[in-house]
Amino acid sequence: MTAPVPLSGTRFQTEPAQLYREMRREHGAVAPVLLDGDVPAWLVLDYRELHQVTGDPVLFSRDSDLWNQWDRIPADWPLLPMIGRKQPSILYTVGERHRRRAAMVADALESVDPFTLRRYAEEYADGLVDAFCGAGEAELIAQYAMLLPVRVLVKIYGVPDEQGPGLVTALNDMIDGRERALAGQQHLAESVFGLLAAKRAEPGEDVASRMLADPSGFTVEEMAQDLMVMMAAGHQPTADWIGNSLRLMLTDDRFAASLSGGRHSVAEAMNEVLWADTPTQNVAGRWASRDTHLGGRHIRAGDLLLLGLAAANADPQVHIDNAALTGGNSAHFSFGHGEHRCPFPAQEIAEVIARTGIEVLLDRLPDLDLAVPAGALTRRPSPWLRGMTDLPVTFTPTPALGGTP
Repeated sequence: MTAPVPLSGTRFQTEPAQLYREMRREHGAVAPVLLDGDVPAWLVLDYRELHQVTGDPVLFSRDSDLWNQWDRIPADWPLLPMIGRKQPSILYTVGERHRRRAAMVADALESVDPFTLRRYAEEYADGLVDAFCGAGEAELIAQYAMLLPVRVLVKIYGVPDEQGPGLVTALNDMIDGRERALAGQQHLAESVFGLLAAKRAEPGEDVASRMLADPSGFTVEEMAQDLMVMMAAGHQPTADWIGNSLRLMLTDDRFAASLSGGRHSVAEAMNEVLWADTPTQNVAGRWASRDTHLGGRHIRAGDLLLLGLAAANADPQVHIDNAALTGGNSAHFSFGHGEHRCPFPAQEIAEVIARTGIEVLLDRLPDLDLAVPAGALTRRPSPWLRGMTDLPVTFTPTPALGGTP
């Protein structure tokens, strides 16, 4: 068997699509990879095999206790926040308890009024644009995309506004999976437990209060873990969805019309990003409950399989012409698949935040243009989430509206 591929390095930043093509050509549908510390795993690259893995929760389980590598994992392993053992969150429950857990989360999110959600998103987006619209230049990742989702989410979840900036830093540290990952996870946990204590004492019209009121009997620990998952999954991928969509619209002639007032291209650009530049590249993971075969590979009981969402979306068997608009085709894997996919209400919330953020920005700054050549734009060096490092732009200075800063 050919040598495993380290799941790290600059190519995930500079040319992931080409890297996945090479891995598929050399290894087939399922490639051997190495995580931090040379920990072995499998990366599922092809659409059909990924559909099989995510559609069979018995054979390919979310129960991380099955992992056959735990004796090699140190207590300070930077990927523990993403591949945790005995975490009582929705990510690692299985069977009927998972289905009840997912229903509790979906019900809490579904009760968010879409008109109120959009109003919050518009207010915060306008406030963020107000902070730089008079300067004639801005950096849209740090000054806009990275700030908008978490501000809206903390509002609907019930978190005090002043905790938003600290949560942004903590979430980014945790998701990047480097030396600050465990500290970021600790900050997030403290914030969430504090939120639940406050809402138990004084409930409100928010997601956390609705979770506490659910009659299913879940513990505070379980609800706290679920809120942490909802924060992480709702913030960074949505921020990257905004950033990647803006990059596409600013660099691809197919979307130039939207910068002069068109509205149809915003939705098209966002869907194109979910296919060709998805914020969530790879996800950990599934564990084989017994010996099996997948994509011509012998998978041992307890092996970890990573879900190659970006690679599967680009599988030439399902996405033949990468230059063509995907239109309304939403058969991508960007929100996952199967019983552990992103709940539909969460997808809707992310889409409202991202689309509103893009539309407000284009309405306010219609002559937005890149301040650097497109080739100079860079990405974060992560194999997990794909987003822009920065997105510098110029525009005609305009007066502030006086929105929420």
